[in-house]
Parts: sequence; structure tokens; C-alpha cells
Amino acid sequence: MTKPVILTVDDDAAVLSAIGRDLHKQYRTDYRVMKAGSAAAGLDAATELAARNTPVALFLVDQRMPGMSGTELLREVTKLHPATRRVLLTAYADTDAAIAGINEVALDHYLMKPWDPPEERLYPVLDDLLAEWRARVRPAFEGIRVLGSQWSPQSFATKEFLSRNRVPYEWVDIDLDAPGCALAESLAGDLTRLPVVIFPDGTHLVAPSTATLASQAGMQTRANHPFYDVIVIGGGPAGLANAVYAASEGLRTILVESHAAGGQAGTSSLIENYLGFPAGVTGADLAHRATAQARRFGAELLTGQEVISLRREDPYRIVVLADGTELTAYSVVITTGMSARMLEAPGLEPLQGVGVYYGAAMSEAARCRDKDVCVVGGANSAGQGALFFSRYARRVTMLIRAADLQTTMSRYLVDRILATENIEVMYGVSVEEVHGNGSLESVIVKSADSGESRTIQSSAMFIFIGVKPHTDAFAGILERDEAGFVMTGADLPREHGRPRGWTLERNPFMFETSIPGVFAAGDVRAGANRRVAAAVGEGSAAIYSVHLYLRTV
Repeated sequence: MTKPVILTVDDDAAVLSAIGRDLHKQYRTDYRVMKAGSAAAGLDAATELAARNTPVALFLVDQRMPGMSGTELLREVTKLHPATRRVLLTAYADTDAAIAGINEVALDHYLMKPWDPPEERLYPVLDDLLAEWRARVRPAFEGIRVLGSQWSPQSFATKEFLSRNRVPYEWVDIDLDAPGCALAESLAGDLTRLPVVIFPDGTHLVAPSTATLASQAGMQTRANHPFYDVIVIGGGPAGLANAVYAASEGLRTILVESHAAGGQAGTSSLIENYLGFPAGVTGADLAHRATAQARRFGAELLTGQEVISLRREDPYRIVVLADGTELTAYSVVITTGMSARMLEAPGLEPLQGVGVYYGAAMSEAARCRDKDVCVVGGANSAGQGALFFSRYARRVTMLIRAADLQTTMSRYLVDRILATENIEVMYGVSVEEVHGNGSLESVIVKSADSGESRTIQSSAMFIFIGVKPHTDAFAGILERDEAGFVMTGADLPREHGRPRGWTLERNPFMFETSIPGVFAAGDVRAGANRRVAAAVGEGSAAIYSVHLYLRTV
């Protein structure tokens, strides 16, 4: 554990040296003694210690310093370290200022110069104050801290990214935590740019991009090699299975994921019908296991990198990332899966990330405790989300367009939802408007049968209205169907008995797209059975086609 700090500040070098010597002699075993030669330097040191989340046990500050008095300095550092004991070092002439400081900055004690002998005039006072501090302080969190507001969409996005990638962090809500607010303002300059992400070494990022955050958090964001046998685009169940089988069979493999491993399935609170898990498995846990398995076989996984294009330079396939980086391989497997379909309703867009969420935003579960929330959608993912949030919320209202749940949801989920007392299902309704000032407050729904509208009070809305293929990066490059799914194998459009634009004598392999050596598997593929187990199966099976192709290169 990091030693707590005793910080002493004095502009007189001789006095600073003497007090530092005496403090070090008595407290060096249990504390780290730091010295600052001016009030400005002391404030900088206190700010840096707050950024590092280093506990400060005691401030021992001289009253008379140019530019800023001791009481003024204590007023500022107390905003960052409210639990720290505060002692003012004064000359006889400063007694009145010291007494005033007791009221102004909640001064714990003032000491007169000189303090010799310290065994009588210094240590007894400080020993008592340090004992009080130790009795009240809780151990400081030593990982990443996120300073933000629950009303900040980017704060939510940062929390969700770290949570889904299993990066431990401490959330500091600046609306409720005054020291956290002061630190965020000090580091960011103002509170319009949030969150402030502080790392254990004291470095920080302000409103970081996903790629920057991933890199600083220690995730791999750059390829280790100039060339690969196979590049897997997308880290959902199909992509992870593909990477596991490719790497286990000796292929140099790299997987590129823009957000977090697991894809849409990774947000599932519980998958109860996946083979081999009789008690069910969360999507996050399944993704974590698969990620560890892929890495164990030697696959590289890039996180926070978005693929924006793909091109063919025979015999190579080039994948272009958003930051301009290019990856080169003999083959590419596209497993980008699906992205959430946006709900269109007046008032919704400004509240996205501050009460309106797509998918099961598990990082917001605690905020839903004892509140009313609603879930929009009637498929399995919506049912799983409703059951998950029912463990926290006072009431969960499901809003579905259909006349019943059985049409679009597995029977086991329907039975559990109907048996859960704090879940209410509203059938045949659609979201007409959403309202809120800075955060969601209410949802207006309209009945398809009667046309009547009803207002539902809700603190959060989780949307599961369907998904669309995540294939925009391949528009005009690969053959896609009308809905945007990538077409493969025998399903490719044909001209004169041959796949359109196909230049080879052989027919496309199973899972092969309109470009030889580029394959698609899982939900992104036209005609796929969109279930987790099916995606895993396709991702695994596609490697057989990759091997067939590599024999021809």
C-alpha cells in the first residue's frame, strides 16, 4: 500500500529543512514526508497527490508566505483533501491569524515557532492528529478513476467501455463529490469537458476517444507484426471463435474490435440456453473466457480500433483502420455482427447516455436501484434485460409492439418475466415521445389499437428494438443484400451462371464473399441463424474455408 503523505510548506529554506528533518526522523517508517518551498508549489503538490489518489494525512503549512498565506493555501488544498489534518506553523505575531484560521479553514491546530524540542512541542500534537486521521480514513483506490457526471453522455460511454473490457475503475460523481469536482476542474480547466480519467501514475485524459483510452489503459491497440495469415474483423462470438480456431491451428491471427469483445452478445445479462452452461452464462463472462482462450493460442486482439475500409492487392488483403493504420494478410474474416437499430422519437437523441441507453447498460444498474425504468422491445435480449434490471429497479415496464411475448421471445424467458412481480408488460404500444431536463423523466407511449397516449414516469429507458448489420465500411466493396448483410458462397448474385464479378475459375468457398480470400461469418452474413451458438459455429467452421483458400495462395 502507498504510504500516506505528510506535506510541509514553507518559503524559508532553513525552516523548511529543519521541519522536514524532524518530521522525517519521527514519521519516516509510516509516512512519506514531502516538502514544498512556496505556497504555489504546495498547491501543485497537493493537486498531483489528488490526481494520483495518494492519501495525505497532514498539511503542516507556514502562515507568512508571499503570494498566498498559509490559511489561503489550506483553504484551497482542503477542497482536494477534505479529510487531511491541517496544522498552521506561526510566529508569535501571527497568533491572531492562526486563531481566525480555526474558523476559516477548520484548522486542527497551530504551532508556534520554534518547536524545539520536537519531542515536547511537535510530536505529541502531530501524533494525536495522525491517530485521528488513521481512525477515520479508508484505503484509497489504487486503480483508474473516472471523474464525471451521471448527466454526461461521454462519462457513460467511458464507464461502459471500461466495464465491458473488465478494466477495474472507481467512479467519482462530481455532482456528489466536492473533492472530485475540484480535482476535475483543476485538471480539465472547466467542467464542460468530461470525464476526466486519472491513471494510477497520476497521468490523466480529458474526454478521451475510445482508441486513446484503450491505449492508456494498457490494451493492445497496435499490431505486433507487419503481416498475418488472417485478420478477423469484429470480436463477437463468431469472431472470437474464428480467432481461437485460427490461432490454435497455427495461423498468425489478429482480431480487430472497435469497442469490446463479445459484441451484442457481450451485453447479455444471462444466456441460459448456451450449451455446457446449465446455470446460464453472462455474455461478458463468455466473451472473457473466449478472449483468454484466443490469447492463449497466440492470437492478437486489438481493442478500440475501427475498421473503415478493405482493399485487394493480390495476393494480399489490406484492412484500413480509422487512425490510418493498415493491416496486411492473406485472408480476412468479417464478423462485425450487428449494431443497435436507432429508435426515432421526439426528445430522445439529447437524452442518449443520460437516461436513454441502447442495450443492457450494466454499468448503470446501481443507478436504477429503487427507481422506475422501462425496456423497449420484445425479443430475447429485451427479456434478458428486463429480468436483469428487475433485480435493481422498483418497477420495470416492458413496451412491446406485438400482442404477446411468445411471438418473438423464447418460452423460458416469457415464463420468467410473467412470474416476476415487478415487471409489467404493455402490449401493442410504441414510444411516441420522451421528456426530461438533462436526464430522462417520462416516456409517452401510444396504443396501436385505441390510439390513446399514456405517460409513464421513468428514470431510464433501455432499448432493444432490433439490430442492423454492421457493414457500412464494406459498402461498394463487397456484395450485400438489400438489408446490408454480406452475401457469401452459393448465395452470391450471379450473372451468366457465375458469381457477379468473380474472377477465379473455381466457385467461392463456403463463407467466402465476392472478394476471394475475404470471408464472412456470424450475424453479419446473409442467411445466418442469429443466435450465439450459431455464430460460434459459423466462426469456427469458416476457418476450414480459410485453410482451403490459403492452399491456393
